[in-house]
Amino acid sequence: MSRFGNIGHRLFTGELSFDFVGRRKLWVALSGVIVLAAILGLSLRGLNLGIEFKGGEIYTISKPGVTVSQAQDVANKITGDNSSVVQSSSSSSGKQITIQISAAENVTTEKAITEITSQLGVPANQVSTQMIGASWGQDISKKALYGIIAFMVLVTLYLAVAFEWRLAVGALVALLHDMVITVGVYALLGFTVTSGTVIGFLTVLGYSLYDTVVVFDGLKDATKKLGTQSRLNYSDAANQSLNSTLVRSINTTILALLPVAALLFIGGGLLGAGTLNDISLALFVGLSAGAYSSICVATPMVAWLKEKQPENIALAKKVRQRRAAEAKAAAEGVVLDQADRAGQDDEAAEGNVPVSSGSGAGGSTGPRRQPVNRSRNDRRAPGKRK
Repeated sequence: MSRFGNIGHRLFTGELSFDFVGRRKLWVALSGVIVLAAILGLSLRGLNLGIEFKGGEIYTISKPGVTVSQAQDVANKITGDNSSVVQSSSSSSGKQITIQISAAENVTTEKAITEITSQLGVPANQVSTQMIGASWGQDISKKALYGIIAFMVLVTLYLAVAFEWRLAVGALVALLHDMVITVGVYALLGFTVTSGTVIGFLTVLGYSLYDTVVVFDGLKDATKKLGTQSRLNYSDAANQSLNSTLVRSINTTILALLPVAALLFIGGGLLGAGTLNDISLALFVGLSAGAYSSICVATPMVAWLKEKQPENIALAKKVRQRRAAEAKAAAEGVVLDQADRAGQDDEAAEGNVPVSSGSGAGGSTGPRRQPVNRSRNDRRAPGKRK
């Protein structure tokens, strides 16, 4: 078995455990810093909306030999700044260069074509023009917003019915967490928001919810009979369940991120296929944030809400009493099984576990306090009884 597989087995069996739930304050502080940076980036810089949302014209150059850097220089001269977006793409006719100029630049089509043909030496018949109105982008934005609202409502209803409202709250907080971070990264990095970005953004919501529901399903099974024992409180059981599904969450996230990283860093970065960045960045950031939120945001929040229930408050009190009794027994040198019996007597005193009285086969008089290690010299010497 590989080393990682051995760690996964130890996490599943409980031999190894990371205290995610107990460190909820750390995760709150970390998420708060990230979300604050995302909100500041969104407020100060805003989103770099693509031509689909602002309207404008797209000029496609089909002449071979024209590079992206050459086309970018020409586009900057046309607009007087670097607001234009230049990308390369491939089609059945070969490699193409597209120049997107926003309608806010007030550049006429004749001027743009004249500059492109003269500066790049491209015949006019090899430059095609496509005009996009801003109303199309506004329509896409409205439909995306309606889709997100409907998604949130349906998610809340499903989780409230399948689990309970506290788990629905935890899942919604995790989703909002992922949404803010993904949008904030786009604002901070200045990546262009296109229709492909919206598609990737909506895809991220589905993945984040899937990862959270997988964790919650294990949490539901782990806490089903929690009130019948006094060893674990709700937070302990939640952390134990989280560790048992940790390796599965990590494996799922890594396998999902590998192809997305290839699109983003190799396709969009090394090969210069800028159109891949539209959807790949949203997926990469969203998948990473979704894996983090399902482990460090959703489950600790659910545990915090559940610990406020009266039955879980009573359970936490029983667990503290049991642990105190076990610590006292260990200090007095009582064997481990006797300490366990003492914990049962404490529960019996509270009316939770009945304990029979008397001696013999039908009952027990309680734990006898004996030293843990008893040497042979302390025992009675062998011989005939008188």
